[in-house]
Amino acid sequence: MSDINSKHNRFVWTDIPVADLDRACRFYEAVAGVACHRETFEHFEFAVLDHKDGNGGCLIVKPEDISDKGPLVYLNTDGRIRDAVAQAKAHGGRILQDVHAIGPHGCRAVLIDSEGNRIALHSNTDA
Repeated sequence: MSDINSKHNRFVWTDIPVADLDRACRFYEAVAGVACHRETFEHFEFAVLDHKDGNGGCLIVKPEDISDKGPLVYLNTDGRIRDAVAQAKAHGGRILQDVHAIGPHGCRAVLIDSEGNRIALHSNTDA
């Protein structure tokens, strides 16, 4: 995590529970438009979403924690939210709320990911 993130962001990481790591990697790579790197630590397999200088997250195999309720994680799809929604549909996602304005804060779409989690996509523009 970069210093700017540790100083200025309240949320620094997210773990997204999944049932099928390969399927979830394909979904998040397509929707977020970033690479998904599989890793193992002490026999625990997970996948980290590429985040370089930004806040990050990983996919963890914990099917018992999958939920369509609770905190709503927003993925940055700035400037490509409509493509991200199309990718979500193509990779097993289900759209709950299509792209819509959220006042002065840009646009979002709310969906169920390939694993059954509720997530949101965010963009500053409706593109």
